Amino acid sequence: MSAPTRDEMLTIPQVIAEIGVPKATFYRWRQLRKGPRAIKLPNGAVRIRRSELERWLSELEETA
Repeated sequence: MSAPTRDEMLTIPQVIAEIGVPKATFYRWRQLRKGPRAIKLPNGAVRIRRSELERWLSELEETA
């Protein structure tokens, strides 16, 4: 049995680079609560789990 893999925590710049949208667009989505769920750390930094990003993207996929 293999050990569980740790869910990678992405920074907002990493997420923006991966999905290819401008920073302003991503922050607008966050403000409108249309972006992926995020974790706000005690120091104010924001992280997004890789699994959450993938879940969010799959919800956006259009069905034929």
